[in-house]
Amino acid sequence: MKLLVDMNLSPRWVNMLADAGVEAEHWSTLGAHNAPDSELMAYANENDYVVLTHDLDFGAILAATHGEKPSVVQIRAENVSPDVIGKQVIIALRQMTPELEEGALLTIDPSRTRLRLLPLRPKE
Repeated sequence: MKLLVDMNLSPRWVNMLADAGVEAEHWSTLGAHNAPDSELMAYANENDYVVLTHDLDFGAILAATHGEKPSVVQIRAENVSPDVIGKQVIIALRQMTPELEEGALLTIDPSRTRLRLLPLRPKE
């Protein structure tokens, strides 16, 4: 699994993830810093990345499009520093690798982790 780190997260995430054995690229090294979320999502989908973000728009894009890929990992915390929540993110990534490889929305906050398989369907 390779991660594409969104612009709203520090490039320091790339080194922290690499130290944990996770391949990652920061969007700033691949695309325009002001690119729309849809461009980042298309790049991730075409290049088999999982998106790591602090932006809730990616979940909304998946819901609106009923997208099956790319998987998205949303960090929902006030402090998104890899020093603060990085270990929790790594643990969740390791536990949810099969689901993320198939297509999932993973939400990580300091108190819990939630997983929804893609495509997102309205709750009945």
